[in-house]
Amino acid sequence: MKIPSSLVRLLPLLACTALVPVHAARPAIFPLPQEIEVLDAGLALDDNLEVLVPLHPSGQDLLLAREITAELTGRFGVAPQLRRTDRVPESGRVIVMGSVANPLVRQLVAERKIALDSMQPGPEGYVLQVDHRIALVADSDDRGAFYGMQSLRQLVSRDQQSIIAQGVRVRDWPHKPFRGVKLYLPGPENIGFFKRFVRDFMALNKYNQLILELNANMRLDRHPELNAGALDLATDLINTRRDRAFGPKGEGQDSVHHDNADGAILEKSEVAELVRWARELHIEVIPELPTLSHAYHLLTRQRGIAEMQGAEWPDAYCPSNPKSYDIAFDVFEEYIEVMQPRMIHVGHDEWRIRLGACPRCRERDIRELFAEDLGRIHGWLAARGIRTMIWGDHLIERLRGQHGYDQQTADGFKYQRPGGLTAEMVQARIPKDILIANWFWQEPHAGQGEVNDLDLAQWGFQQFYGNMEPHIQNWGRRSANPSVIGGAPSSWAATTEFNFGKDQVLDLMACANLLWSSHWPDLEEVTAIVQAAMPEVRARFSGRAPFSASGDPQAAVSLAGRAASAAGPEEKVRVGAVSFQREPAAPIHARAGAASAPIAIGRDVSSLVFLHASEHPGGRAMAYRIIHNFEDTAELIGHYEVLYEDGLVVTVPLRHGVNIMEHGWSPASRPRTHCYLGDPIDLGEAGTFTAFEWRNPRLGKPIKSVTLKSASGFITPYGRPARENGVMLRAITAVLPRPVRKGQRVTTEDLDAN
Repeated sequence: MKIPSSLVRLLPLLACTALVPVHAARPAIFPLPQEIEVLDAGLALDDNLEVLVPLHPSGQDLLLAREITAELTGRFGVAPQLRRTDRVPESGRVIVMGSVANPLVRQLVAERKIALDSMQPGPEGYVLQVDHRIALVADSDDRGAFYGMQSLRQLVSRDQQSIIAQGVRVRDWPHKPFRGVKLYLPGPENIGFFKRFVRDFMALNKYNQLILELNANMRLDRHPELNAGALDLATDLINTRRDRAFGPKGEGQDSVHHDNADGAILEKSEVAELVRWARELHIEVIPELPTLSHAYHLLTRQRGIAEMQGAEWPDAYCPSNPKSYDIAFDVFEEYIEVMQPRMIHVGHDEWRIRLGACPRCRERDIRELFAEDLGRIHGWLAARGIRTMIWGDHLIERLRGQHGYDQQTADGFKYQRPGGLTAEMVQARIPKDILIANWFWQEPHAGQGEVNDLDLAQWGFQQFYGNMEPHIQNWGRRSANPSVIGGAPSSWAATTEFNFGKDQVLDLMACANLLWSSHWPDLEEVTAIVQAAMPEVRARFSGRAPFSASGDPQAAVSLAGRAASAAGPEEKVRVGAVSFQREPAAPIHARAGAASAPIAIGRDVSSLVFLHASEHPGGRAMAYRIIHNFEDTAELIGHYEVLYEDGLVVTVPLRHGVNIMEHGWSPASRPRTHCYLGDPIDLGEAGTFTAFEWRNPRLGKPIKSVTLKSASGFITPYGRPARENGVMLRAITAVLPRPVRKGQRVTTEDLDAN
C-alpha cells in the first residue's frame, strides 16, 4: 500500500542528525498510527515550556516527565521546567501526559470531550494532541500513555532556529499484544549500547517484550564451573575460528551462541539492572535458557549428563539422566531469583542428537523422551507460577520428519536425528498453556507455513512468529488468527552497535510497524522510510551527535589533480547539515586495487564527510556468519588512508551497507537493504552517492592528506572471492573546529591562577 499523504511530512533537519537525504520523506510517527491528522501549527519548545505533573504524582507521571525532559535536553538543548500543580493553566505552553488517573489529564480530556475509557482506544492505546499551546498524551492505562509519549518524542524537530513539536491529532492502538525482540545478553562493554537500544529504539518503536538469551553468562553461585566452561568454550571457538562444534563421529550439532555476552560473564547485579531498566520502560524481559538442545552452557564442565558422551563440546543433555534436571533447575533458580520472570523460554528446537548414541535413551521412543522432558520442565516452572515458552519446530511432524530422519557426515557416516511428534502426541502430551515461538511460518518450510499456524491454533496453543521478518506472507489474514498474538524478530549475533546497525535496523522497524499498525507499506516504501530515519537511528544507537550537526564552520576540500570533464559548472549539494561542492570534473574513480593521488587537507578537522559510491553492489552476510570477525561480514570495498602531518596513518574501511552503497542504489532497486553509517542521495544523471561522516579520532592534530584505495581480493564469508569493485569519490567536506569567540580566550595566566 502507499502511505497516505496525511501520514507523511518532509523530514526536517534534526538537532542531532546531520545527514538526511535530499527530498527524503518519512512519517511523522512510526510505527504508523491507526488514526492521525497532521496540523499546520505546532508547539514551540524552549526553556519557558513547562512539563506539568499533579501535586501528588505517581511513579508513572514522574517517569513520563523525566523521559520527555531527557529527550528535549539531551537531543535539542531545551530545558523545560517541571511544575507540580492541581490544574492546567489557561495560558503558557505546557506538556501534560498520563492516564486518566492523572487529574490534569482528566481535566483536559473533559474540556476537550475526548472519548477515553478502557475500550477506547483500548489496551496500550493512547490519544495524542499537539497544538500551539498544549501537548497532551492521554490514555486509560499507564502503558498507553507511555507509548503516546514515544510518539511525542518523534514529533520534535528543529525548524530553522526553533524547536517545534509537530501539531497532530492522533488516536492509536496496537494491532497485536505481543511485540518482541529476541537478542543476546550484552557483554560488559556493550551494556551502554544495550540500554540505549532498549530505551531509544525498542520503546520508541513500541516493542513490549524482550527475549534475552542468557546461557551460563551470569555469575552462578551454585555452579561456578559452568561459568568457567562458558569462557573455555568461547575462547576455543574464537581461537579456532569456528562457529560450532561437531559430534564424536563428525555429526552436526547446534549453533553454539558463544558470542552471547561477548563471551564474558556478567555479575548478578548487572543482569538485575538490565531487567529493571527494561521493565521501567514497559518492556517485559523473558529469559531464554535453552534446555534439551542448544544446551552447551549446561555441559561444558558436566559432560557426564551429555547425550553424546564423546562430543568435543556436547550440545544436548540426556533426558533419561535425573542429574540433567538437577543442574538445569539449579541454573533456573538462580536466574529466577535475579530476574523474577513471568515466563521463561526453554528452547527445545533443532534437537540434533544421533539416535542410539546414548545407552540410557537407546531403547526409548525419542518422541516420548521429548514430551517427557518438556512436561517435566513445564511442571517445574508452573509450580512456581512461571509460564513456559518454546521454539515449536518439533511439534510439527511434516517439518521435522517422522520419528527420525537420515543424515550423513562429511566422511560418509550415516545416522538419524530426532524427528517431530505426531499430531496425536502433541494433542495428548504437550501442555496447551505453553507459548509457541513459530519460526516455521515461511511457506518454504514444507510449503506449509500457514497450515502450521492453523495446526497450532487447532491444537489449542497461543503462538507468535519467532524469527519474524517483514516479508511474512499473507500477514493481514494470518495475523487475524486469534491464536497468533504477535511476533519477535531475532538477532543471532553479539549485541553490538555494529551488528545491529548493519543487520537489524530495517527488519526491526518494519516488523514493529506490522505488529503495531494496521497500515503496512510494501518493502520498497519501508526501505525508503527506514533509510531516511537512519541518521536519527545512529545518533540514538551511538549516543552522540555528529560534528556536522554542531553548526561549526565547513569547508569544501578540493579534489585537485583530476582530469576535467563536461559535467558542467560546479554546484553545491546539501545533505542535511552538510554542504558539498561538486567540482566541474569527473569524480575520482579508484578501480579494484588502485589508489588515487593524495588529496591535500592541510588542517585540523573535526570530521571529514565523503560523498562516494561503489562501482557495483557489494555483498553482505549476517553477523553470525563470522562470529570471530563481525566486520568482514560486510564486503570491504576499499579504504581511505588518512595521513597526519606527524606521520601517523589511520585507515577508514569502506564496507558495503555500513558506510557506502553502490552507484545505482535505491529502495526500488534493492528493497530491504540499507546503509547504517551513510546516507544515499540521488544526484540525478550523476547517479546515487552516499554521504558518510568520519569522526577524526585525533582532534587538534592536522591532517596532511587523504588517499582513496580500492580493495582487491576480498574473500566473502562463504569462502568465495568477491566481485572486483571500485570506489567513486565525488566530494569531501571538512567540518572545522569552532572558532573561539571574543572574550572566550583562556590565557596561560588564567590557568596558572587556577
